[in-house]
Amino acid sequence: MDERKYLYNTNKTLKRLRHLTGMAIKDFNMITAGDRVMVCMSGGKDSYALLEILTSLQKSAPVDFELIPVHLNARLPGYPEGVMEDYLRKTGLRYHIIAEDVYSLIREKIPDGRNICSFCSRLRRGILYRAAGEIGATKIALGHHGDDVLGTFFLNLFYAGSVKSMPAKLHTDDGRHIVIRPLVYCRERDIVRLSEGRGYPLFPKNMCSLGENKMRGEIREMINDWDKKFPGRSMNMLRAMQRICPSHMLDRRLYDFDRNEIREDYGRIGGETSEEQEPCGTDGD
Repeated sequence: MDERKYLYNTNKTLKRLRHLTGMAIKDFNMITAGDRVMVCMSGGKDSYALLEILTSLQKSAPVDFELIPVHLNARLPGYPEGVMEDYLRKTGLRYHIIAEDVYSLIREKIPDGRNICSFCSRLRRGILYRAAGEIGATKIALGHHGDDVLGTFFLNLFYAGSVKSMPAKLHTDDGRHIVIRPLVYCRERDIVRLSEGRGYPLFPKNMCSLGENKMRGEIREMINDWDKKFPGRSMNMLRAMQRICPSHMLDRRLYDFDRNEIREDYGRIGGETSEEQEPCGTDGD
């Protein structure tokens, strides 16, 4: 493929991702006038794409909002020093690099042979929430996409016995932060195409050797296999999450089957996506 056609296809992919992200922001009222959006940069393709798409949307958005990229250096072995800082410096945005020795703390607290993903996720989330408060962020943007949403849905369905996924917009339990996932309508394959076209400086995928979520890998393979055998199935499942019929489920906490109506006192169940099911933000994905 010649360079002009490659550039054309990359820009076409960006346009599609930009459109879908704009739809999600509108549908879930993710960003409003005056927001200071903290964009969490992991070093993986999703966070780079998120920052580029939000920067593009910012230029034509009907409201003014600020973007502040924030990156956590967890002191993992093989961490590519200076790579993220060099990239963020070129964006011209005000950014923050946080250095916290999460790796040493994990090695100290978690015995060898045990999966550390849950503990690591809580640590990273706490550090990022603290940073959001320090910089006065009104929203925290994460790079999870539609495939992550589907993957988490099936992990909870198969292994936790609950019908739950990643919320597109979430108020944290303490009410201090609002977490948004603007890429929820986007497919991973499009983000891969954009990443290849842009040549993002991706962090090594094997940087963390302490834990591996095999269940999530199996779910990812299942979804990819469906995409090949049954085109359109994954998008239908994503759309199904927006068309839930409470009276046709079995959750008596949600629906009053005596009165045939949704319970008014039904509260949010489960809070944030359980840490065990959340994709790692440092694996280069």
